[in-house]
Amino acid sequence: MKYSYLSGLMILAVMGCGTTKNQSNDNKQGFTSLFDGKTTTGWHTYGKTFVGKGWQVDNGAIHLVPSAKQKDDGDLVTDKEYENFHLKIDWKVAPKSNSGILFQIHEQPGKYNQTYSTGPEMQVIDNDGHPDAKNVKHRAGDLYDLIESSSENAKPVGEWNTAEIIINKGTLEFRLNGVKTVSTTQFDESWKTLIQGSKFAKWEGFGTFKKGKISLQDHGDEVWFRNIMIKEL
Repeated sequence: MKYSYLSGLMILAVMGCGTTKNQSNDNKQGFTSLFDGKTTTGWHTYGKTFVGKGWQVDNGAIHLVPSAKQKDDGDLVTDKEYENFHLKIDWKVAPKSNSGILFQIHEQPGKYNQTYSTGPEMQVIDNDGHPDAKNVKHRAGDLYDLIESSSENAKPVGEWNTAEIIINKGTLEFRLNGVKTVSTTQFDESWKTLIQGSKFAKWEGFGTFKKGKISLQDHGDEVWFRNIMIKEL
């Protein structure tokens, strides 16, 4: 029993060192942290001035706990807006969970009541357990409802994935676990055609803002995010 306990501590220590090392390397490459691992400073619930109780911080991750949600629930968004950037973020889901990482969100409650009213999304989901993943454009790594991932390499439920979103002067790229999954151009005629062929076709404002906030989606399911880093380009 004592051996197992000490072994567990050693494993956790190694994992922690790995995470710290990765963050240190990112810092040297010009990335800054959007999450300090301890608080939700720099974030708020969409349309509010605070963070809903369902969003909690534990073990160095932002954790959506559905059972803790009250009437203050909603997607978590950054306080700051970003235009051209490289975002890195780790995520994992519980069985049958659905979530997302949204960007270019124009926060204007009343006109745009949800993050997804304006912001495109990189899908975060249990591909095998959530029914929405039966849609080929609603699977992990997809540009939600717009472009199917070119490669499916999400890790099993409960394991950490590393997502990257790179936006630079109209080009958009997704990476999942080091593999490019989506590459497209925004705001041109092809982008407008993509939107017209999606569920967002009649959503005024969707996918039209070049600068906006970044969001972690509250889809009502358990999900974790950590190591949230950004480099402005």
